[in-house]
Amino acid sequence: MKRNIFKSTLVSALAATLLLTGCASEGETKQASAHKKKVSLEGVSEKFTSGDPLKIKVIRKIGGDDHTAQFLAGAKEEGEALGFQVDVFTANGDTAKFHDAINQALDQDYDGFIISHGDDDATVNDVKKIVEKGKSVVTFDSNPNIAKVDGVTLTSQDDEALATLALEQLVKNTKGKANIAYLWVDGFPAMVRRNKVYQDVLSKNPEIKEVERFGVAAADTSVQTQNAVAAMLNKYPKGKLDAIFATWDAFAIGAARALKEAGREEVKIYGIDVSNADLQEIQRKGSAWKYTAAVDPKLIGAVDMRILAKKLAGEETPQTFDLDASLVSQENLLKAKEPVNMVNLAKIIPGWGQSTAFEEDWIKTLKKHYKE
Repeated sequence: MKRNIFKSTLVSALAATLLLTGCASEGETKQASAHKKKVSLEGVSEKFTSGDPLKIKVIRKIGGDDHTAQFLAGAKEEGEALGFQVDVFTANGDTAKFHDAINQALDQDYDGFIISHGDDDATVNDVKKIVEKGKSVVTFDSNPNIAKVDGVTLTSQDDEALATLALEQLVKNTKGKANIAYLWVDGFPAMVRRNKVYQDVLSKNPEIKEVERFGVAAADTSVQTQNAVAAMLNKYPKGKLDAIFATWDAFAIGAARALKEAGREEVKIYGIDVSNADLQEIQRKGSAWKYTAAVDPKLIGAVDMRILAKKLAGEETPQTFDLDASLVSQENLLKAKEPVNMVNLAKIIPGWGQSTAFEEDWIKTLKKHYKE
């Protein structure tokens, strides 16, 4: 009998607890909802706050590298913080897949597009078709002729500054006299701009001689580069090759692996671009990768999304926008008290990964609204 009374009491207590918990949860939910309603959306276009979320498509031609992953992540995170639905796609260097993705997306109900590394004339035509359908477009490192299409913004890293930072350091460290290998691929607007600086530096420093070059943009760029650099090293024994200028981090990673395997890390790498994988390699003891000039790729994606948001809001946007470059040195990374990654790189380079560009007050409000 006592056991039954105990059981009855226990059941009643549990029921009461569950009821109270349910009431508390309901109260907390109502409180959270009420708190969310306190975020005033004054000054924010109804386009962003009523009905279904706006849909954005981010399409990138190149891929297979950490820089691409960071760029896409930056665009997606920023868009979702604004309440957008963001879909991303990378063609991994396949031109046909790239254009197919754009044309397929055109037949779907996307409100805006970010197009990355569309280097050919077909991309210009694709962008025209997007605009003709009343959609907003931002491009990154794409065909400069896109500038002729009204309403489109072309963004890029400051490629001239990137190449200048890396090459000036190479010239300084070699005292203007070196045999170098050039890792570069033609056809991409960013590469064309970097190459222009490279040619200018060579003309001003005649004792810096290019003895070899290699470059291919593919899903396995790093692997192909590693094999190519390994072959170069067989042709140029110690003392015959001083440095490598890598115009893309996918090149630099491949070169670093080849130099390590061959025991030839006296050949120094001066690169462009940075990612977590790059930082890990640069900080590896004995690594040949001494400097890389870069812009935070995640920030590029985020800034592109802000520009697109302004277009969707009907606000004025610039025809072009360049993101500032910084030089990352192995020496400074190794002075840090902890391993440096893309997040804490800001402790080494003040302002890294941060920018208020195009972050209007209504964009901040919208972020707060969806965060609450």
